[in-house]
Amino acid sequence: MRSGWTASAAVALLALAACGGPGPDAVSSTSSPPPAGATTPNTSAPRTTAPSTDVPPTAPPPAPTPTTATRPPTAPSTTTAPRPTTPRPTSTTTLPAALRGVVLTTLPTSSRVVALTFDGGAGSQGAAAILATLRAEKVPASFFVTGTFATANPTTTRSLAAVGPVGNHSWSHPDFTSLSASAIDGELVRTHAAIASTTGADPHPFFRFPYGAYDPRTLTLVNGEGYGAIGWTTDSLGWKGTSGGMSVDAVVARVLGGRAPGQIVLMHLGANPDDGTTLDADALPRIIAGYRAAGYGFVTLNLLRR
Repeated sequence: MRSGWTASAAVALLALAACGGPGPDAVSSTSSPPPAGATTPNTSAPRTTAPSTDVPPTAPPPAPTPTTATRPPTAPSTTTAPRPTTPRPTSTTTLPAALRGVVLTTLPTSSRVVALTFDGGAGSQGAAAILATLRAEKVPASFFVTGTFATANPTTTRSLAAVGPVGNHSWSHPDFTSLSASAIDGELVRTHAAIASTTGADPHPFFRFPYGAYDPRTLTLVNGEGYGAIGWTTDSLGWKGTSGGMSVDAVVARVLGGRAPGQIVLMHLGANPDDGTTLDADALPRIIAGYRAAGYGFVTLNLLRR
């Protein structure tokens, strides 16, 4: 780490690394560290972030009131996708009413079901193990990948789409609250094209804000592009790695501790850049077993299409 970096820059590496680090489509636990991601709050740009609480709300939240995000970057990404000049992809998916004007943090159901969701940035160090577990246990899941992930890992992205829906997670994982409307449009459209061309499926209507950072303006823009914003009920915090004080036991306890009907769980496909751990992948078999022991089943975000 360079001497001129701040402590917040170090935290940034951890958060985006959870979404994935750079590397080829072949999954490896020794891939090189990912690009920088989330850091400490930037109080100069008010925004809202989807909560990482362990107790889900009983109903979808109201339209957001901007506050300070818990893990936003300190500056916009230097690799932000430009506004596309190619024809805009056409979506045949209509944005469900339940996804308009809100960042959904729990599924609208009273049934004992949960939605496991996994975010992917540029790399896929834990993806092979996660896919193997999901297939072996016959558990569906939902995914959010960046355009850079889909482009760098086409085979893995197609494998994810065979398990569950693959949503839009932006092109380069910037803080949307720091972007212009034109830049946001570029991030969404370019990623749509990457996912659709790789999987043959439209990522609409599912979108997840990078770092969970949003405000009323960005939420309106995303909705205007036909996307509903999906937050989470429980963040596993596996992205912190052992160097950040987490362990497989801690991940399992945190996820199952938030167990409730309609819970949306946030996990990641990548590895911690400092210690190379993939705690979410390692904890997944025990998490699935724990839900089943409590009488819970698994659904994907496609439940929201109804």
